[in-house]
Amino acid sequence: MTRSRLRLPGAALAATVLATGLAGCATETTTTESGVELVTDGELTVCTSLPYKPFEFNQDGEVVGFDIDLMDLVAQSEDLEVTVVATGFEGIQSGQSLNTGECDVAAAGMTITDERARVIDFSDPYFEATQALLVPADSDVTSLDDLSGQTLGVQQGTTGELYAEDNAPDDVELRVYEDLGLLTQAVNTGQVDAGINDNGVLYDFANSNDTVEVVAEFDTGEQYGFAVQKDGNPELLELINTTIADAQEDGTYDEIYAEWFGDAPTEPSS
Repeated sequence: MTRSRLRLPGAALAATVLATGLAGCATETTTTESGVELVTDGELTVCTSLPYKPFEFNQDGEVVGFDIDLMDLVAQSEDLEVTVVATGFEGIQSGQSLNTGECDVAAAGMTITDERARVIDFSDPYFEATQALLVPADSDVTSLDDLSGQTLGVQQGTTGELYAEDNAPDDVELRVYEDLGLLTQAVNTGQVDAGINDNGVLYDFANSNDTVEVVAEFDTGEQYGFAVQKDGNPELLELINTTIADAQEDGTYDEIYAEWFGDAPTEPSS
């Protein structure tokens, strides 16, 4: 896979990376020979929200993960370099990051929903997901109902937050966290009695931390999609769909999946 360039906000990182705001200033685009519009010539600029391991996370100053490897495939097909812009998930799902020219495509382990599809254009589904419940390893909680009168952590703007609002007991206190890292840390340190998020990321965290465990899954039938600006870049959308379909057909998708999840999927996402 190609090595991605990383842009992260924050003065502490200014010496080694570019500020996210630089990408947001773009007002013009360039176009490849195949008609794909880009905010920066020669680069596929990818917005993501960190951390969301194993889909995207910072490792030694570079953003890596399942989503990033798939974006690498898209970039390679046009001989482009991948540049990753770390930004808030709310700006991604609302379409703001794409509309302001911060990036060409959003790759953030994002579930395709009707509400989001009104403001962004999704690729074909590339990953199956559902919601799961993370608790401390010594907890007696095994379901949402067991949390009556207790606290439940959710990530802002996610389908997990919506599921908790609709299905948790009325007397459960929901505590909202900006990103996955803050949510899982809250469960791990006992700030909340449980946390809800997508199963892939919670199992990954639990596998690395024996102080927590996943005790339940909720069959929400979710599918992830990559996103581009609404009605703004159909050529890029077609490129993404073709690249992922080809990778699923020739086995490359399964190889990447196995690298990040341990086993190839039982059947390709479609």
